[in-house]
Amino acid sequence: MSKKTLKNISEIRRYFHRNEEPIYFVSATNFNLLGLDEWVKNFKYINYLDCYDGRHPNVFVPPEMPHDEFQSIEDINNYLLCHKQVIDYIKRRGGKPKFVFLMFDKETEKLAKELGAQVWFPKAKLREKCDNKIETVRIGNKAGVPSVPNTLSEVKDYAHLQKVCEKSGLGDDLVLQSAFGDSGHTTFFIKSEADFRRHEHEIVGQGEIKIMKRIDCRGSAIEACATKQGTIVGPLMTELVGFKELTPYRGGWCGNEIFPTAFAPKVRQQARELTFKFGEQLKKEGYRGYFELDFLIDKKTGDLWLGELNPRITGASSMTNHAAFAHADAPLFLFHLLEFSGKDFELDVEELNARWADPDMIDSWSQMVIKHTDDSVDILTGAPESGIYRMLDDGRVVFDRFDYHRRAVESESEAFFLRILKPGDYRYEGADLGILVTRGRSMTNSFKLTDRAKKWIHGIKQSFSARPLPSAAALTDPAFKIL
Repeated sequence: MSKKTLKNISEIRRYFHRNEEPIYFVSATNFNLLGLDEWVKNFKYINYLDCYDGRHPNVFVPPEMPHDEFQSIEDINNYLLCHKQVIDYIKRRGGKPKFVFLMFDKETEKLAKELGAQVWFPKAKLREKCDNKIETVRIGNKAGVPSVPNTLSEVKDYAHLQKVCEKSGLGDDLVLQSAFGDSGHTTFFIKSEADFRRHEHEIVGQGEIKIMKRIDCRGSAIEACATKQGTIVGPLMTELVGFKELTPYRGGWCGNEIFPTAFAPKVRQQARELTFKFGEQLKKEGYRGYFELDFLIDKKTGDLWLGELNPRITGASSMTNHAAFAHADAPLFLFHLLEFSGKDFELDVEELNARWADPDMIDSWSQMVIKHTDDSVDILTGAPESGIYRMLDDGRVVFDRFDYHRRAVESESEAFFLRILKPGDYRYEGADLGILVTRGRSMTNSFKLTDRAKKWIHGIKQSFSARPLPSAAALTDPAFKIL
């Protein structure tokens, strides 16, 4: 490739269109970076789950090999990098392979090195440090990005928690978070000793806990990319949280909406400015590339508070990377790849951010992550295939055609469904059934699910069939999400 400095978006797009180095997204599914293969030549997905029944041309899924039970996404990725057919596939395609992941650890880095590959993300050790919710508060404080009124403390028992909160003036209606965890698994709403007792084993002995004053807020998410030219900031998205139709986890993330007027212009601008400041501080901490921030917006005051940091791509990334501005300029993740490519580039980040702040650059989409919400375990005998579904006039949902492009959704009466669980899989409380992507909104202005969204959820769930487990069989929730 040419040594020439890339000087504008057009040249950056052309650079990746002509890319000769193999780049792989290794993960359970290709959901997080859906569609990126159409922007980057030689970009392939190496996945554990075959969501497309072998019909996606750039997804490679090796046959199942015996393995220990997976405890994390990292375990899935390490299994894939040790798989003979994956190794053969990478070697057969040649070049100097580059890997990107949703999650990885030191073992993943070691396996990548053995394959002669580079990991195009900051080191796992640094990512883990930044991912710590306690550390997020500290980074935010340095950047001038305020968190919800909180204190950081170990918690010995309920009496100790009360004492800590009295000293900090946080009151007794609290939200507690341990250092790591997501989607409601490690977020606890504590208003009484009974609430505390219910989660005591997940709070006591877990080290420093983030203890927050509980506020009546709306969740929002914003993704960005810290580059040497400055932090590029995506749009502010609403979050779907804790809907019982979608997730059994109170406080659990279960989707996003993106639309131009999601928040007041002042809130949008403030979120963008705070995200830029946070990204610039992350660079000082040694971190660069893609990240996501959750902001909490106080319904009473309109105050904006830092919720948490995800130093990675996330479940919201496919929304950011498919927004109208991404098609007009380039997906945000392309700038992450550019940052790690070593290629010299010049970019007017201020001008780019100003353009991406324009409401005309945002079109309206929703995604809903549909989990099994019943407290039951069974084995699937049937599951809806990935593709485009249609809602009929009577509210029934039917399969229309196979596709793996989100943009194939033509109207609000259609949706793209990415299947996660397939026939033969266990279905248990909290299991991801699939992701549904629709045009338009899935929530009302008062942030309740729309009737249309409920019909979509019901229709997709009805498309699954299952048989009971043999009475001796048992299965526990793996307690990690693959998205």
